[in-house]
Amino acid sequence: MLYESAVKVHFLFDLVKMLENFAGETDMNKHFTRRVFLKMAGLSAALSLHKHAAAFGQNNTGALKNKPNIIFILTDDQRHDAMSCAGHPWLKTPNMDRLAKEGVRFRNAFVTTSLCSPSRGSFLTGCYAHSHEVFRNTGNDPNPSYPTFPQFLQKAGFKTAFIGKWHMSREDSPRPGYEHWVSFSGQGRYGNNNLNVDGQNVRSETYITDELTNYAVRFLKKEHNKPFML
Repeated sequence: MLYESAVKVHFLFDLVKMLENFAGETDMNKHFTRRVFLKMAGLSAALSLHKHAAAFGQNNTGALKNKPNIIFILTDDQRHDAMSCAGHPWLKTPNMDRLAKEGVRFRNAFVTTSLCSPSRGSFLTGCYAHSHEVFRNTGNDPNPSYPTFPQFLQKAGFKTAFIGKWHMSREDSPRPGYEHWVSFSGQGRYGNNNLNVDGQNVRSETYITDELTNYAVRFLKKEHNKPFML
C-alpha cells in the first residue's frame, strides 16, 4: 500500500510536468479536453511506474532512497484569492507567491464539504467525508479504518509532528501517526490556551499564532537523523 501511495504521488508530479509542457505548446482553453487529459494521465502513470519501481521496491517500506522533508501548511479561513499572486488588490504575500512561482498553484479546485473539520479529515485520509465520517465541526476524528498519511510516513521512517489546531474530536491528546504533538481542544482561543505538548499540559498566554509558529520553528531547527514531516 505504501508502494502504491508513493507511486501515485510521483505520478501526480509527472502528470503536472506533462500538463505544463502541453500548456506551453498549445492554447489550453481550446485544445485541452477530457480525452486529452485521460490519455496524458495514462501515459504519465505508465512512465511513473517504470521510472520509480526500482526506487521503491515491493519488498521494502516503499520509501525513496533519498527521502524529502515534508511541510504541510493549512491556512485557516483563507479565500482562494487572498494572495498577491492571485491578483488581490492590496494583500502582500511574498512567501506564498514564491511557493506558487516555484511550485504549482491550482486555479480551478473545488471542495465537496466546505467545513473545517470534514476538510481536515479529507486532507489526512485522502477520502470524502462519507467515507472518513467527519461530517461537522463538533464531531469526531476520522474513522480509524482509514489510516492517515502521517501514519504511512511514520511507518516509512519519517519523524512526524503535528503543531496546530486539530479541530475534529475535541480531545487534545496526541493522535496516532505523530511522534511530536502540540495542539489544544476545539478551536482554541487567541490567547490563554492550555496546550497539549506530547501529552503534557502546558499553559500558554502568548498570542496563539505566534506560539504555534515558535513551536514549529523550533522543530524545524532541530537536528534530525531522519527525514521529517511537519
